[in-house]
Amino acid sequence: MSPQWRSGTDLEPIMDQKLVIIDTDAGIDDAQAIMMALAAPGMRIMGITCCFGNTDVDNVCQNVLRVLSICQHTQIPVFRGSVGPLVAATKAVSDHFGTDGLGDVLDEDPQWKEKIQTEHAVNAMTRLVAEHPKQVTLVALGPLTNLALAIRLDPSFPLNLKELFIMGGNMEGKGNVSVCGEFNFVMDPESAHVVLEEYLCPTHIASWEYCCRNKLTWEFFEDLINQDTPAGRFMKKITSSCWAYSKEAMLSKRDVYFGPGFVSYDAYAVAACIDSSVVTESILSAVHVELQGTLCQGMMAVDQKNMLKKDHLVSVMKTCDLTKFSKLLLASLRQPCV
Repeated sequence: MSPQWRSGTDLEPIMDQKLVIIDTDAGIDDAQAIMMALAAPGMRIMGITCCFGNTDVDNVCQNVLRVLSICQHTQIPVFRGSVGPLVAATKAVSDHFGTDGLGDVLDEDPQWKEKIQTEHAVNAMTRLVAEHPKQVTLVALGPLTNLALAIRLDPSFPLNLKELFIMGGNMEGKGNVSVCGEFNFVMDPESAHVVLEEYLCPTHIASWEYCCRNKLTWEFFEDLINQDTPAGRFMKKITSSCWAYSKEAMLSKRDVYFGPGFVSYDAYAVAACIDSSVVTESILSAVHVELQGTLCQGMMAVDQKNMLKKDHLVSVMKTCDLTKFSKLLLASLRQPCV
């Protein structure tokens, strides 16, 4: 029987910590981001909810369990969530991080299903937030399907959130999987639209361009993955055969818009959640996710003139303190096993 975890008395002595739920599609950059959150002393991860995206949801669940095991945080509950987008047929998952999301270098745990909570991710998400209204920060690192379903299940859910951090969308109409769209939003445009129209809690977006414009050097990446710790060795292994972490393979692809460099996409959203001063400049703006057209579906329009006359504005990150961000990345792989 799957273990069941309940919040409550075990949270009461640590109310000074930030309560966080991470929603993820668990590719390599998600793994890095989760490790960053685990290493942050001010963070209390209440649960990790899984969604399709970089790979299918079963692989996502296994990947999250692997990260928690390496970092010895297996007490954190993991919930299986959406297997496909809200409206459209399920699209082929990306092989950007390998077919399993972690570089296709790891063996399967035959007992992994027994370690996943029986409660569905969306139910767990709404329950945990209802139990701690205005106290929980939600960090969304994949397609936003679980979040869209959560508001349909419980319309009060986003009102009870303290804040929302999203890695996804784009600022300039530049796409990475379509002409104008970013991967997480393109994988489920309708869910991205629902979230950015109906979630009225404080919302912070680390867009694709933000991540790429604040890239790090490949020399830093080499230093990062050569940390002699369990987490460091794990990260070195999962990036070893992945073309997305090959300097030579990525040079031509990133030169088009942003020039060469190492980008750990999802870690930028988690870093902002941990320390708001990591973001040195942001844009407060209305945003809208386009649902029409073959070229623009899933594109996030940043409406700085508020021509849409929206009351709810979101914070779109623009520049990053790379010194602070680098320290958080290094700390994520240097963390002691507890």
